Amino acid sequence: MAMHTQQRLGILTSGGDCPGLNAVIRAVVNHATLTYDWQVFGIPYATQGLLERQMIPLHMHSFDLRGIDPLLSMGGTILGTTNKGDTLAQKDEILASYAALELDALIAIGGDGSLSILSQLAAQGNWQFIGIPKTIDNDVALTERAVGFDTAVNTITDALNRLTFTAASHDRVMVVEVMGRGAGHLALQAGIAGGADVILLPEIPYSLKNLCGHLTELRNRWQRRFAIILVAEGIHLAQDAWAQPDQRPTCGKGQYIADGIAQFSPYPIDTRVSVLGHIQRGGIPSALDRLIAAAFGKTAVDLLAKGHSNQMVAWQNSKVVAVPIDQMCAMSPCPVDPNGDLVQTARALGIYLGE
Repeated sequence: MAMHTQQRLGILTSGGDCPGLNAVIRAVVNHATLTYDWQVFGIPYATQGLLERQMIPLHMHSFDLRGIDPLLSMGGTILGTTNKGDTLAQKDEILASYAALELDALIAIGGDGSLSILSQLAAQGNWQFIGIPKTIDNDVALTERAVGFDTAVNTITDALNRLTFTAASHDRVMVVEVMGRGAGHLALQAGIAGGADVILLPEIPYSLKNLCGHLTELRNRWQRRFAIILVAEGIHLAQDAWAQPDQRPTCGKGQYIADGIAQFSPYPIDTRVSVLGHIQRGGIPSALDRLIAAAFGKTAVDLLAKGHSNQMVAWQNSKVVAVPIDQMCAMSPCPVDPNGDLVQTARALGIYLGE
């Protein structure tokens, strides 16, 4: 870091919001001010705030309500965030703004895309830079957990628990569409935890005929007249003739599966589609997300204090480690392993995942 009377640390959130972002901010501010006596400044709305040269001074009790610190349990991000625009096209202006703000270092909380862009800016501007991974998709490479993922899994699991009772009461098949455009970690883990009968992922091909055969077996062999189908929004079209490219659906993937069941089922099935959408991003962070957020924030500050840069904190084997951001970017996004332990676990539990 540059030599100042007091070090000036910036922090921003970038990309889509998720639970636990404020808990990271809280950890960074508390550790940086208490341990190192640094000044911490929040940059609102990611690189847009840098462009506009905006900074918000942060300290331990910036957002207290009658002495109560709300950041640990507050969803979203107090700094605001954005996932739009061509940041690299404005790199010269951003680099000039960063210099004008006289920051000594920057911590960014983002997904693989945001961290990749910011690391490029950091390299060109010679910033001291540390990244913290967050995404409900959990597809950032080199970390077993990203901030926000556990809470999103819990949110979906709770929804499946509720829908199961309605499905059983009305003999219905509930098709639930969740986020996961390129990776199915969210659907896989929530589906196992929530007792889904079918989980469809972008990584595994599936057949509507075989899916309906699985529903028929549940009905004929086990007298199950209801089912829960969990669908990641990024699934590919089915392998059946009904789903050839000239018949691409204009609806969401959940409705696409419901329509396919109507085409392929040998008997009438009453289906309902629920799209959880941005409900998955909101809410109070889980205990695990709060713990990971605290550990990530603390470690990020320590890495800066030791002079490290262009690193990302990561969760590996229940420990926080530092990994090169360039290496993370080269390996991201990280998909579900079709032969991995969790996929094998789901199949062993009688869940249809395709093929």
